[in-house]
Amino acid sequence: MELDATGPGAGPVTVRRGIPAGAERRAAELYWGAFGRKLGPALNPASKAVPLLAGHLSTHRTVCALVDGQLVGLAGYQHGGQARAGVSARAVLRAYGHLRGLRRLLVLALFERRPAPGQLVMDGIAVDQDMRGRGIGSLLIEEVVAVAAERECREIRLDVIDTNPRARALYERRGFTALRTARTPYLRRLLGFGAVTTMRRPVGTPEVGEL
Repeated sequence: MELDATGPGAGPVTVRRGIPAGAERRAAELYWGAFGRKLGPALNPASKAVPLLAGHLSTHRTVCALVDGQLVGLAGYQHGGQARAGVSARAVLRAYGHLRGLRRLLVLALFERRPAPGQLVMDGIAVDQDMRGRGIGSLLIEEVVAVAAERECREIRLDVIDTNPRARALYERRGFTALRTARTPYLRRLLGFGAVTTMRRPVGTPEVGEL
């Protein structure tokens, strides 16, 4: 399934499912650009993190936005226990060494999220910095909603950190509401944020706001 929209100063934005063949490195760069600050304590430096992610981003549990064939955004999801960026413990240990790798695995475990029955968990959105503000994030969210509806999920769940108010505002515009906020000030020095808000959107909710 594909959706088309036109952004100012750009060609049509096409949303499709799956990472195009040959775009895995580009997808990993976008993902790291959006979440590198959050994942840095576990996967720094970028020179190791990006190749690691490129080899583990799921091509099937991702929706992508393209302009003129160029990947400019993506959003991933978990359903049925399968995640977009399921970096294995073996891969982390191989990339960073056994001792350093074990510490990094402990940090990665802090981000572990599993969907409950009837839920689809969205892993977040990454959009090229030069393409932000053109509705790409909204298009990606609505395609994830379509995936959830096809899989007969009752709701979509996601987590947003307190240092990313722009993302939270987008989710609220697209019909997500906050369920709870977990405050972890003791992790601020390690991870760079001190609170995580869980948000949900029932599947089947009409689109909210403008693209």
